[in-house]
Amino acid sequence: MEILKLTDKNIQDEHICCAISDKKCRDGYEKKKEWLKKEFKNGYNFQKVDVRGKVFIEYVPIENSWLPLIGKNFMVINCFWVSGQFKGKGNGKKLLEQCLADSKGMDGIIAISSDKKRPFMTDPKFLKHQGFEIIDEAKPYFKLWGLKTNPKAEFPKFMESAKSGNCSNKNGITAYYSNTCPFTEFYTNELLRDYAKKKNIPLEINHIKSQEDGQKMPIPWIINSVFYKGELVSLEMKVERHLDKLIE
Repeated sequence: MEILKLTDKNIQDEHICCAISDKKCRDGYEKKKEWLKKEFKNGYNFQKVDVRGKVFIEYVPIENSWLPLIGKNFMVINCFWVSGQFKGKGNGKKLLEQCLADSKGMDGIIAISSDKKRPFMTDPKFLKHQGFEIIDEAKPYFKLWGLKTNPKAEFPKFMESAKSGNCSNKNGITAYYSNTCPFTEFYTNELLRDYAKKKNIPLEINHIKSQEDGQKMPIPWIINSVFYKGELVSLEMKVERHLDKLIE
């Protein structure tokens, strides 16, 4: 199976792996494509195995990353997903090798994951198996994984402002989201709004629209996050019954 690189010339005719047929996420799907077209100009890469499924990797030079990171000359994996029938067939390794090839001349690659496999995060077991090591940590469970190609280079780190695991708003629910994922638009502006209204809980929504916004995050994550009374409760897009367990 071939690897296909998305560009501003072919993106309108190609799917972006997630939310392919999900009608309720159509707006978010188109906004993700628009976001990609803008970021392609900043060296952003979207590589996918040419199949109809979630088999893709996204990465960008750290200098243009929206994540709250300090460092230089490293490639940052933004999203890396191999799902379903495409697992266990070498597709993950093939995509990572493409990232390494595109990182030639740089000092290495980094990726944000966790202490264990969590939704929307690269599997830390896979990263470790491929030679990555933990190079920094942030509360409550974020791990920065790194792989050097230049042994003399200094690994990047999380910004100190992104290590607390808490946000400044202690009243009700605080949500952050960006259009780096096609699911976030519907979840945040439809499901989460409806949930907060139904439960009569104050809701503050923060839309991450720029690199500056992303680097001001209180956690090293820009896809989607939900805080309650200032504490991080979820990075997942939870339905009502799950939110009830997290928000008491």
